[in-house]
Amino acid sequence: MTTVLVVDDQPLQRYGFRVLLESIPETDVVGEAAHGAEAVRRTAELRPDVVLMDVRMPGMDGIEATRKITAAGGRSRVLVLTTFDLDEYVHAALRAGASGFLLKDARPEELLAGIRAVAVGDAVIAPALTRRILDEYAQHVPAGRSGPSEDPRLGSLTDREREILVAIGKGWTNGEIAARFVVSESTVKTHVGRVLAKIGARDRIQAVIFAYDLGLVGPGAG
Repeated sequence: MTTVLVVDDQPLQRYGFRVLLESIPETDVVGEAAHGAEAVRRTAELRPDVVLMDVRMPGMDGIEATRKITAAGGRSRVLVLTTFDLDEYVHAALRAGASGFLLKDARPEELLAGIRAVAVGDAVIAPALTRRILDEYAQHVPAGRSGPSEDPRLGSLTDREREILVAIGKGWTNGEIAARFVVSESTVKTHVGRVLAKIGARDRIQAVIFAYDLGLVGPGAG
């Protein structure tokens, strides 16, 4: 059973999500919140597996709420719902520690699959959306970021693990990585897990940020 907290300032939107999620036996909506501050409070109280987080809300928005929830170090993971094309906060949400992004016009099955994936620790972004987010994020990378050789965490990676990290940073799927390096997807999954553990990343999204910050991928990368 995956427990979910639904956060949205629109009552009808919350109702729609609740009806959808409660129609599936393996999901349980344990609560709702209408703004960011309430989301932070209810997450601490209810400790849901997944917080389904709207971005634009009055008062504390979804970005700040995500930041506070992830900083608390609890078990709850945040799945952000965004209109993306209109939403200038995508790079900030990456920084805030969100475990995934879905568009608000996603099909019901995509939303349900996303919630399940986030609940077990995966990052949820479709490959095409990943690359669009990376393009958005790249515009906000500080000009004076440190070089790859300056971070000691890179030294713990094998050559293949470093190649895997670069591939993750480019938004490649496990299937694409497997095809590129002529290995099985299960082998890629093992490598990805080791990379995340060694660099201290919760999920692939944090690994993307790590790769961008160190100049492994993005503008100016070798």
